[in-house]
Amino acid sequence: MRRYELTDAQWEQIAPLLPPQKPRTGRPAEDHRQVLNGMLWILRTGAPWADLPARYGAVGTVSIRFYRWRQTGVFDQVLRRLQAQADARGDLD
Repeated sequence: MRRYELTDAQWEQIAPLLPPQKPRTGRPAEDHRQVLNGMLWILRTGAPWADLPARYGAVGTVSIRFYRWRQTGVFDQVLRRLQAQADARGDLD
């Protein structure tokens, strides 16, 4: 695992909260974990999209999904669900 990537435990919590990996129509999306790790790399390093390492996929794929998920509220929904789960376990102050 690289420095800016999700651990297996983190991925197991987040994966079910993301949109379906395989859309109803069209070709299958790139691997959500790989793309999300690319988003995290950009956010944590502050680097421009053009500097995204190739191991995370095409810059266009990662950036488009980031902006689409932000616009459609995917990140807000994931945060609310993770907070609700933590609250139910008594882990949220």
